[in-house]
Amino acid sequence: MTGTGAGGRLSARGPRLYVVVDRSACGGRDLEEICAAAIAGGAEMIQLREKTEPSGTIFPLAKKLAARCRAAGVPFIMNDRVDLAVAVDADGVHLGQEDLPPAAARAIMKPGMILGLSTHSEEQAAAAQAAGADYVAVGSMFPTTTKPIKHLVGPPLARRVRPLVNVPLIGIGGITPENAGEVIAAGCDGVAVISAVGAAPDPAAAARRFVTAIDAARGKRTP
Repeated sequence: MTGTGAGGRLSARGPRLYVVVDRSACGGRDLEEICAAAIAGGAEMIQLREKTEPSGTIFPLAKKLAARCRAAGVPFIMNDRVDLAVAVDADGVHLGQEDLPPAAARAIMKPGMILGLSTHSEEQAAAAQAAGADYVAVGSMFPTTTKPIKHLVGPPLARRVRPLVNVPLIGIGGITPENAGEVIAAGCDGVAVISAVGAAPDPAAAARRFVTAIDAARGKRTP
């Protein structure tokens, strides 16, 4: 399934670079500026991740980021907050294993919105596709300090998951331009990153390094 939202469409192979912005991980810097820089550097999807503040507090920021992404034609995704995603006309929602079940989320979401799911096992990945996920994220690929790691699964899990899903597969967790190629070689279509772009001195340059590494790895993969 391919979802369509207000700002952009999820391509058949998914985003090469999916940048997740988080105020704590970005060091308190302006998230609008970081999003603009990431998009200029080649990010093809943006997600707002905010775990601690209430929806009403996050609403103005989410609305601004949604508008920024819409103007650039880049899909804007809300992490967890289905209510906010609908309220700001986001392109979709990303859910974890402990969030709303996909069917419950779909009942609230507008038709055509993108649904992404985080997974940490072959069983979860297969279940995510069966539940109608438009893309499946798998991780954590490598150790990361951005958030506590409950599941360090590594690229080998991506390699096992790849034959089980035919929607875009996104690697997440501790990915850098130096190891992104390993994630793509394992079968992922793209990578999702947080601090590697959001906390970088030059987010646009950091994004460009990722895109270059991903394109090189994609080019070496057997079709």
